[in-house]
Amino acid sequence: MIAIDTSTWAFYLGGGTGEDAQLLDKALEDRQVVMAPVVLTELLSDPRLPSNVAKTLSEVPLIEIEPGFWERAGMLRAKVLAKRRKARLGDALIAQSCIDRGIPLLTRDRDFQAFAQAAGLGLVLHSGND
Repeated sequence: MIAIDTSTWAFYLGGGTGEDAQLLDKALEDRQVVMAPVVLTELLSDPRLPSNVAKTLSEVPLIEIEPGFWERAGMLRAKVLAKRRKARLGDALIAQSCIDRGIPLLTRDRDFQAFAQAAGLGLVLHSGND
């Protein structure tokens, strides 16, 4: 299983053909993709997203939120911020949902490295230099 960050989904949906898009395509084909709830919210927030794409994205299985999630996410964000690293709220929520389930995150966003260092988030990080 692998979770996909908004940055990679946007690249993929925009027709990107980089290594991360290929990994996403293969994971979709193998039915190995799960969606962090925050990522789904971010994707569906695009007013230009075609309704058929929104429907397809909504059918990707969601990572279930575990009891105590909100507290753990807050503590994770505080840990990253204490190291004077960037820790957007949405990123902290995405990271925590992956950490809770031990699911790696495929992303183009280097900000997730701080969560990997702070709490062992598994990353498949793509440089975005396609």
